[in-house]
Amino acid sequence: MDRVYQDFLGLWQLIPESCRYEQGDPPASGSYRIGENKDGTLEFTAEWVDADGKSGSVSFAGFPDGTKMPFAAGELADSLAVEAVSARELNSYAYLDGKELMVAQRQLDSSGHAMRVTQVVRLPNGESPGNVAVYRRVIPN
Repeated sequence: MDRVYQDFLGLWQLIPESCRYEQGDPPASGSYRIGENKDGTLEFTAEWVDADGKSGSVSFAGFPDGTKMPFAAGELADSLAVEAVSARELNSYAYLDGKELMVAQRQLDSSGHAMRVTQVVRLPNGESPGNVAVYRRVIPN
């Protein structure tokens, strides 16, 4: 498989002042690791500290070809998909009962040293708030 996603792999550090959130409060700090597993899946791990000092994390993996995979997130999602759109765009999608509920779009700047993550949630009332954050590369894979 073409590894078009190669430049996304590694460790990324949140630039807190870059956050523009329409839903929830932005984290005080955070990191994002994207790795490649031996089975060909990409593994995403996000860790953060919120404004109150509480730590959180989320981790998931998927084949970068858009294949839906089971994901146990209760009432939030039951499957997800990862899609390497291009060398500069890597997206993930969360679904519940076949309906797309969330999209996270990751885009690299032209230098490959900054990654913008835009997450859009599709709410039952029809609204789609978006959260945007920029991360700088710390460690390439």
